[in-house]
Amino acid sequence: MQKNLNRNRSGFSLIELVIVVVIIGIIGAIAIPRMSRGTTGAADSALVSDLATLRNAIDLYAAEHSGTFPTKALFADQMTKLTKADGSVDDNTGKAGGFIYGPYLRKVPALPVGTNKGEAGITDTLGTAGFGWSYKQATGEIQANLNALETDESGKAYKDF
Repeated sequence: MQKNLNRNRSGFSLIELVIVVVIIGIIGAIAIPRMSRGTTGAADSALVSDLATLRNAIDLYAAEHSGTFPTKALFADQMTKLTKADGSVDDNTGKAGGFIYGPYLRKVPALPVGTNKGEAGITDTLGTAGFGWSYKQATGEIQANLNALETDESGKAYKDF
């Protein structure tokens, strides 16, 4: 009896497996850096969006309150609750108590980037730790509460967004 030298083989050879691993490695080397940059870009986009939302809310507040901007001390309440024309915040009487303006935001968003990431508080001094936003009551200007050294990938300071 003669053995069949042309046996049917199943499976992959070692060379085929090495080629597949090399191809996966090349794809990973290209894709992983691109994906990691995506999270930074998403945070930058979130900052732009949050600033636009805050600025629009401040402008609407000023339009309904005879050009007066929200106060720094009551900023969160004046943005998220009903107010009167004088800026006083709802004392649970609602519209029946004369609180007919607002709310302008559901909540003040947390800063999505930088050393103060996750903070939603308001300060009037840029660079103060523990606050997300720097707000100038006199002008209604709001910006990310970060120093000039904290920048996006293109080198633009977050505080200048």
